[in-house]
Amino acid sequence: MSFSSGTDINRLEMDKERTFQDCERSPRPVAALASDHPDGEHIATHSHPRAQLIHTLSGVMTVTSREGSWVVPTGRAVWMPPREEHGIRISGNVFMRTIFVLDGARPNLPRTCEVIEVSAFLREAIVAATRIPLDYAPASRDERVMELILDEIEAAPRLHLHVAMPHDPRLVRLCERLIADPSVSVTLEELAAEIHVSGRTLARLFHRELGMSFGEWLRRMRLLLSLPRLAAGASVLQVALEHGYDSPSAFAAMFRRTLGVSPTAYLASQ
Repeated sequence: MSFSSGTDINRLEMDKERTFQDCERSPRPVAALASDHPDGEHIATHSHPRAQLIHTLSGVMTVTSREGSWVVPTGRAVWMPPREEHGIRISGNVFMRTIFVLDGARPNLPRTCEVIEVSAFLREAIVAATRIPLDYAPASRDERVMELILDEIEAAPRLHLHVAMPHDPRLVRLCERLIADPSVSVTLEELAAEIHVSGRTLARLFHRELGMSFGEWLRRMRLLLSLPRLAAGASVLQVALEHGYDSPSAFAAMFRRTLGVSPTAYLASQ
């Protein structure tokens, strides 16, 4: 599945080096930007006058705003309302694709930060949008692609299974390391030693910041990161080992406890 545009090739070349600022100044209500970010990069807190749909074709983003923090793996996107201050931390090499939407472009677009599922159809439309000139003609095919993206954002399933991130800088560092390597085997006491507190103190910090235990947070994080890998066709054995489980049966048991179905049944339902 792919989209193509009949736009003049010279105009496409002019848009190759577009920036965030170019998208903000676009004369049209929807603009798109492709940007690549290396592992470990931190995009400092900032805001945009337009709303954004921030999607990654690979890697994992941790997006933090005043409303909270979200772990956004491949296959999902975070909707950021206009003028909402946010920062982004990168885990893995992230190929980011961002849709900028003029405030008021649609009455039914989200009003708050949300993580949404990105279907294969929406993904291809987003990729195509990055090749559409910023001054695309009204009533053209290019405009219809942009309107289609808004349709899909409005209809996309909202992701209720998400992993919150703490605000305490010490916990943020620990959590980001575990997100970057979900296969690592760690104990609460080992992590506590890294930030020079007791295991009991670290347990209290997790409860205070996130309302859950460290073990529950770790299980939910690993589960969330495993979903795109399963959807991409990786075996349950492969995914289990990549996310810190000794066997596929242990991973499947955790999956069933959390979501109520087996990994195979969950993917079929999606």
